[in-house]
Amino acid sequence: MVADSPAETLRTLPGDDVRAILWRYADRYDLQMLVQSARGVARGTVARLVAEGERLSHDWTERKNTLLKAYDDAGLTGAFMDPEQGGYIAGPKNFVHALIVFELSWVDAGAATGAMAGDLALAPIHERGTKEQRDFYMSHACPKPGEKTWRGAFALTEPLPYVGVETGLLNGKVRVAEWKEGQEPMLQVDKRGRFITNMGYANFVTAAVETADPKIKSSCMIILHEDDPGIWDRGTPTKKLVHQLSSTTDPVLSLKVPASRIIGGYTIKDGVIIPNFDHGQVIEAVFRRTRVTVGLMTAAKLLSAVEPVIRYQRGRFRGGESAQPGSPRYDLGLQTKEDVLHRLTDIWATGEAAASLGFYTARLFDEIDPLERQRDASFRERKLTGRAAMKETQRLEALAMAGKEANDPLVQFVKLDALGNVFCPATKLWNTGHGANTMREAVSLMGGYGITEDCPGFLGHKWMDAQLEATYEGPEAVQRRQLSITMTNELFLAQFKDWIPGMRTIASTHPGTGACTVATAMQMWLWTLRHLQEAKDADGAKLYTSNRQGVTFPLADALCWILAARQFILDVLELEKKGPENPTVAEGLAGTLQFYMDLCHVQSARAAGEVGRICAELTFGYNRHPAWSSEACNACYLSDDLDALEGLIPGIASSARAYTDVTEPGQEHPAKAGPCVCFENYEAFTKMRMRMDGCLTGARLAKDRAAESLQKVMIPEALDYPL
Repeated sequence: MVADSPAETLRTLPGDDVRAILWRYADRYDLQMLVQSARGVARGTVARLVAEGERLSHDWTERKNTLLKAYDDAGLTGAFMDPEQGGYIAGPKNFVHALIVFELSWVDAGAATGAMAGDLALAPIHERGTKEQRDFYMSHACPKPGEKTWRGAFALTEPLPYVGVETGLLNGKVRVAEWKEGQEPMLQVDKRGRFITNMGYANFVTAAVETADPKIKSSCMIILHEDDPGIWDRGTPTKKLVHQLSSTTDPVLSLKVPASRIIGGYTIKDGVIIPNFDHGQVIEAVFRRTRVTVGLMTAAKLLSAVEPVIRYQRGRFRGGESAQPGSPRYDLGLQTKEDVLHRLTDIWATGEAAASLGFYTARLFDEIDPLERQRDASFRERKLTGRAAMKETQRLEALAMAGKEANDPLVQFVKLDALGNVFCPATKLWNTGHGANTMREAVSLMGGYGITEDCPGFLGHKWMDAQLEATYEGPEAVQRRQLSITMTNELFLAQFKDWIPGMRTIASTHPGTGACTVATAMQMWLWTLRHLQEAKDADGAKLYTSNRQGVTFPLADALCWILAARQFILDVLELEKKGPENPTVAEGLAGTLQFYMDLCHVQSARAAGEVGRICAELTFGYNRHPAWSSEACNACYLSDDLDALEGLIPGIASSARAYTDVTEPGQEHPAKAGPCVCFENYEAFTKMRMRMDGCLTGARLAKDRAAESLQKVMIPEALDYPL
């Protein structure tokens, strides 16, 4: 397609060896085996159920129930548990979850949701439960031969208007049912759930409830069993259009349970039960991890769409009289046209960037988790709570900002935690939001075939499923709201600023990645944030405040584009570094690297375009446009004067008309809203904007090269799961 295309292009679709290097688990044989196990379930049991129409039913059927045994047998259920609880993988499990979800979502995200919902039920216990609670429920939920496996559900949302938007509003109530002297209090819990996953077969529920009794101080999360005294009504199945391979109902629960079921335990003071954690503290710890896996569901969809689209494009005209074997029309089909290749390149680049962002964030939380436990233990030992805990955290952040005590685990924690607080909502927002929009592009590339039940790769199902994922665990507004707060943390911004020269260094050695473009976009974003924090609008009102979501939300979107593009570049550099060590990857590595770097360049250019547009709108958009005052009219050039000067200064007339205001004969002023906007005080921004536009040099050539690879790449004879 272009004369200077490299000799080496992408030979085959990237396999596990490439992915393991990109996502940093090439040295973990246990995780590689876990990926294979999850893939076997996804492209076997799950794919057959989808192909046989099980998504057409809202009920939890016997056929769907076979998924649970498949998860157990493949080791997916037990992957969440530690070895002492019956599991087989030690250490934090965020990355483990991410890999499982990715593989299952490659075929069907509803199945992935069902597999992970049990872990979501356990997550409050895992994160905030007492040791006794963790040991009991984690071990009982781990499959063991000859024993019943406990299945859990997480009941947070209620049948309220606009359910799922406000997790602070609870209709579920807890009150003291019986409290005999010297005995443990018995509690009455009343909870009506909405859209509760796994409820069709759950044996226990972790439920969020508000206190309805002066003898209980606050809200809490509490564990309910199906055999507790009272009402355990699983509820009617939710009539979902999507994710039908997970069980979702609206349960009604009214049960009497011992106070020891309060997650995290409680204390008693002056005859009042005081939960150690309110429900908000519990779900905060849970959602900041589980949002990442939801983001990876959409990333998997995008990457899974590549092979079916290529197959469709190449075979589009086969069978017609005009497409004879050996002809370009027969061999390439629609891929003789640049448009479909460029659009598929954008889809692939988005999927890779989304996966890079999601897997990095999962690995980040694996680093954070043990440090967080050290922090919690240290604070408990020193009895630091409330203001004292906040003051100590500020002290640690100051040390981190100053670059002191770098080896102190608590200082390491606050640094990483500042990143996690940004990357978690960024992953969820960008992957599911922009990813869902991009998935529509993938479906459209299949023509009318894309919205049929038998579309190869189930792309129509995946497109619909992506719409739900964009609302899981808080829709876009929730993520933007969180980002608008966490992205202004000075410890995060200090680390963000340090990344800019790092990207410039990468650009000096790998200009084809678009790293220079990303660095300039980062610089522009940071300048815009600082400007908006100080600036006021035309009426004198502050711009960067919590209620100005027209300011804070778009800036959060812009940051997500940057984070995804940057992480994609870093992953490709890892492939360049470690690829030669793997014989399978080393063969054809030059073509693979060139393709991935071209994808990076494409994604970096798109990210810079979004950042430039958003930052320019926010920087200039809240200023009132100049009007035609008498002073402004007097500053205009007169057309007759310019014509007279043309003889003395050739070209002045055309230059003035291009860059200044010129009044033509018979006019009071030029026919427009007002004088041209003056860029005084914005020189730094306009200089960055011009520089960033220049950094786009070569981006379209990179897209052409990537498109050429899509024409030539070899694909298998058939998809490896049913159509």
